[in-house]
Amino acid sequence: MKLLQSLLQGALLATVLGFTAPAVQAEDLLDTVKASGVLKVGMEGTYPPFGYRNSQGQLDGFDVAVARAVADKMGLKAQFVTTEWSGIIAGLQAGKFDIIVNQVSMTPARRQALDFTQPYVYSAVQVLQRSDDKREFGSLEALKGKSVGVTLGSNYAELAKSVSGIQVQTYPGTSENLRDLAAGRIDAALNDRLMLPYLIKNANLPLRTGALLAGTKLEMGIPYRKGNPRFAKAIDDALNTLQQDGTLRKLSIQWLGTDASQPLAQ
Repeated sequence: MKLLQSLLQGALLATVLGFTAPAVQAEDLLDTVKASGVLKVGMEGTYPPFGYRNSQGQLDGFDVAVARAVADKMGLKAQFVTTEWSGIIAGLQAGKFDIIVNQVSMTPARRQALDFTQPYVYSAVQVLQRSDDKREFGSLEALKGKSVGVTLGSNYAELAKSVSGIQVQTYPGTSENLRDLAAGRIDAALNDRLMLPYLIKNANLPLRTGALLAGTKLEMGIPYRKGNPRFAKAIDDALNTLQQDGTLRKLSIQWLGTDASQPLAQ
């Protein structure tokens, strides 16, 4: 009993004098990447012109170039980890990589689970039409009564289905969608405005871009795990520098044919 009382008194004294064991603090991600000299980047690697394998089998594209530039500004080397889109968020949360650079839109649901940098790409949903189709569809409402092609499981499929009256036609892939559009079997298709120049160029079909859909602005950022304030500042500082020195604009025009680094006037 005396021993127990002595131990309790000692513990109380230590508390009063402030001799409590220090709380264990989680290491900030910045410490981890600085120690290794490597920034691990998650991406699909199958999404041209953002990230894909070139003819030499090397990763190439806009997001690849952005990731390398960000890593360089942080004094690190980018190391890419390719993974399917369906598991890319889970992979980040599991620590398989430090960030994702893969056109990740900054949705409220994702913001609850992850932290994001400032946006580095601004986009919107755009209509794709046949070259000889002079109609303009500036909103989802304008597409009521029209047949609209979308890729199965895409954000665009959900968007089209959200408006009653649109005849939604789903396709397993973009190529099937574009062929039906060119053949006149559907009235229009929906996709990311930044993808359309690439799709039109490579499809070699009589297609053109239509209007940007009102109210469909998209902001893409670089996500990372929550609880890393020093890393957050470091990566945002890197993006700020790339924005200010014109690097983001240059890379955007090089790979996407337009400056996507500035907010859209819509």
